[in-house]
Amino acid sequence: MSWNELLQPDLILEGSVLNLTPEMIQQYHLKGLVLDVDETLVPIKATTASAALQTWVSQTRQFVKLWLVSNNLSDTRIGGIARSLDLPYILGAVKPSRRKLRLAVEAMNLPAEQVAMVGDRLFTDVIAGNRLGMFTILVEPYVDPGEAVRAYPIRSLEVLVSQALGASLIPKQTKINQ
Repeated sequence: MSWNELLQPDLILEGSVLNLTPEMIQQYHLKGLVLDVDETLVPIKATTASAALQTWVSQTRQFVKLWLVSNNLSDTRIGGIARSLDLPYILGAVKPSRRKLRLAVEAMNLPAEQVAMVGDRLFTDVIAGNRLGMFTILVEPYVDPGEAVRAYPIRSLEVLVSQALGASLIPKQTKINQ
């Protein structure tokens, strides 16, 4: 697989994961979602899920199986978020490694192509999902306003490097505006 194929998300969602609707999930025939945690679901320092995220998870789990897979090693923090959402989770994924993503997909008992990797980072979430043959969804990072200055340059650098490697960041499927 070439760099531009590895870095191309199938779907680019403007805004947060909260804009991923049941209609979109059904449109792409998805049966499961593997969700990154830090800056995909919650700001980097959050220890519990927001009420809005809890509502989204409650509604979304009616249509698909959900798992949290994080590179973070803090069971206290990631486990707390997972418990506040009543979701199974895996720590220390070392994305873009596929190993722990594969564990989540196997636990769902679904083929990888029916599961989406949802995350905010190209070089971890999108590459890992594409390497495993998953549908990949790139969302905008969810950051505290005070952290935005720190977080967005990292994503901007990822975009620049990916474009230099040949990725256009035009999604394989479509870009969804909400």
